[in-house]
Amino acid sequence: MDTRSDLLKSLRIDRGGEGGEAKARASWIAPVVAAGLALATGLAAGWMLKPAPAPPPRPAPAAGAPAARGEAAAGSLVASGYVVARRQATVAAEVTGRLLEVRVEEGQHVRAGQVLAVLEPTLAQAELQSARARAAVAQADLAEAQRVLGRARALAGQGYASQATLTAAQSRYDQALAQRDAARSDAQHAVAQLSRYEIRAPFTGVVVNKAAQPGEIISPISAGGGFTRTGVCTIVDMSSLEIEVDVSEAYIARVSEGQRVRAVLDAYPDQTFQAHVIATIPSADRSRATVRVRIGFDQLDPRILPEMAISVRFLEGSS
Repeated sequence: MDTRSDLLKSLRIDRGGEGGEAKARASWIAPVVAAGLALATGLAAGWMLKPAPAPPPRPAPAAGAPAARGEAAAGSLVASGYVVARRQATVAAEVTGRLLEVRVEEGQHVRAGQVLAVLEPTLAQAELQSARARAAVAQADLAEAQRVLGRARALAGQGYASQATLTAAQSRYDQALAQRDAARSDAQHAVAQLSRYEIRAPFTGVVVNKAAQPGEIISPISAGGGFTRTGVCTIVDMSSLEIEVDVSEAYIARVSEGQRVRAVLDAYPDQTFQAHVIATIPSADRSRATVRVRIGFDQLDPRILPEMAISVRFLEGSS
């Protein structure tokens, strides 16, 4: 029995030593882990609390350089708009006809009254010749009636012609005179009608669009089908260029007639154009809550073209 008991005791595992070693290891591992966690937490907090780097300094604008679009100096008002022409026309024919020739191209300068295009005038010329022929016949009839009236008056004065004969001669003369005047009027109308086959410039300007070519049908009204042109070209009077901008209703009180303005074209951002307020349109846009303002250039420049985008700065305390 003692031998069996000794054998069982020899097979028993002694956990006291391992427990001691485990406790010993735990005694130094725990502080190391805690120190590592504390260090990581400190680094993360330091990174998160690190202030953002200051932005690089903004370069100072050059002397006389304009402000960017939408940016205004203290106390100034900035708005955007477009260059527009107050005098612009799409030139069309007064009658329907086929284009015989077009004498202009885009970019060409034209004078007031200059012939821009010519329609085929065959029918108008024939009508003019017929009217002139009728006027010549009426003139001959009038001359004959005048001779008859003169003879009748002479005979009546000598007592060889009755009053009825004199009255008939006078009536014939009056009719011939009326017919002569009517024929002359028809001839003048035919001349005016023929002149309509020449399309002329209504004012001096520059051709910005050529819409028709020789051989096409031109009509003052649209005939439908897409084969009839209603205009030959578009002319712009470059001396009538100005600026139109929309100003918010909240700031329109800061705009006054004659106020000084500095304008900058998007195409030439480094160039400033001096301008002034012409007028404020006395009507507001309900959908956009804006009021349109007309601005005139102090001096026009060849670089300023219609429909160019432009920004303006209204100068305070100037008029």
